[in-house]
Amino acid sequence: MTNEARGTGRRPVLKALAGAATGFGAGLGGLPWRSARAQAATTVRIALLCDFSGMYRDVTGPTELACIRQAVAEFGNRGFTVEVLFGDNQNRPDVGSNLARSWIDRDGVDVIVDGGASSVALAVNDICREKNKVFLNTSSATSDLTGRACSPNTVHWTYDTWMLANSTGAATVRDGGDTWFFLTADYAFGHALERDTSTFVRRAGGRILGSVRTPFPGTSDFSSFLMQAAAARPKVIGLANAGTDTINCIKQAAEFGLGRRGIRLASLLMFLPDVHALGLQTAQGLVCTETFYWDLNDRTRAFTQRVRPHISVPLCMNHAGGYAAVLHYLKAVADMGVQAAKASGLDAVNRMKAMPCDDDCFGEGRIREDGRKLHPAYLFEVKKPAESRGEWDYYKLLQTTPGEEAFRPLAEGGCSFVRS
Repeated sequence: MTNEARGTGRRPVLKALAGAATGFGAGLGGLPWRSARAQAATTVRIALLCDFSGMYRDVTGPTELACIRQAVAEFGNRGFTVEVLFGDNQNRPDVGSNLARSWIDRDGVDVIVDGGASSVALAVNDICREKNKVFLNTSSATSDLTGRACSPNTVHWTYDTWMLANSTGAATVRDGGDTWFFLTADYAFGHALERDTSTFVRRAGGRILGSVRTPFPGTSDFSSFLMQAAAARPKVIGLANAGTDTINCIKQAAEFGLGRRGIRLASLLMFLPDVHALGLQTAQGLVCTETFYWDLNDRTRAFTQRVRPHISVPLCMNHAGGYAAVLHYLKAVADMGVQAAKASGLDAVNRMKAMPCDDDCFGEGRIREDGRKLHPAYLFEVKKPAESRGEWDYYKLLQTTPGEEAFRPLAEGGCSFVRS
């Protein structure tokens, strides 16, 4: 039995801090001491750390957990067992750090997946390097994870701020949006996304008219910030935020009629569940970048069909990232042996880098020396209501950027352990 979701009689093995979600694994209670140690030696423990109760719940949370369980189930039993734990980081670095350390020190966790908010991920990135465990980052966006903060124990799988700026930001400037004002979530992710997008806007000949930082988390009324942005008379207001912050900004901008004033919104990070929450009537015409779309090809549709019974919100690239990153890690464990993989997270990540990647969500790809997973990026436009053929049919493809071009060149990242 490899998937902790199967079977009955399992006891909870952790409780996340401050009343967050509880994960379940194959408990060792009642086993003789030697048998328990033997089982632990051949059991890989994977912990999903993300938002299960806040603004990023729909784009990570329970749906990503279901996708990780799908990966474990599909991998099957290859001589070792897999336990999946999970916990709520509450989008707070202190909560995420304490939970990560507790998982590693008390529960013998080998791999932490996701991380969530970039401020949390940067802290977990350091912890996994210190403890020589594996960090599979699947939703945290800051490109610093393969730059100034790079770690040989980390794989940055799904997307990052440089890629988003390269795709959505550059495309908006080419389409005439050459003066910008940013609404920026005031933490590591928002800062990195504003920084990277500003670079592309200026390179393309555009100008930055200003920016305002919005408190994170906890902001729901963006009216004063939107009015401040509109007063600068930009052609584009860049939303350097995500989740419910993005949803609220788009809804409130529509209420204020910013589009009628000739001001466009650039949703620098928007996911399919956000479009679902907005509705096509409000979201139509918005442009965004994702690295996965359920209706992209036969393989993405097949994956969606397999996981669909276990989810209630539309799939996005974060969910797919959890599935694909865990599946590739498990392949590396099978290739190098469970004991070697558990003994050194660094060795496990190096084996992941040495093996070509291929899965139904992202297709073929590879993990670069700095830990950056390379796969295509897709620029989408949200469909008009009349264009949608049914449930979750929200995107039309505008352009595809190959993986080797979509992400920041290796030589420009400044990763300390990469030899030039």
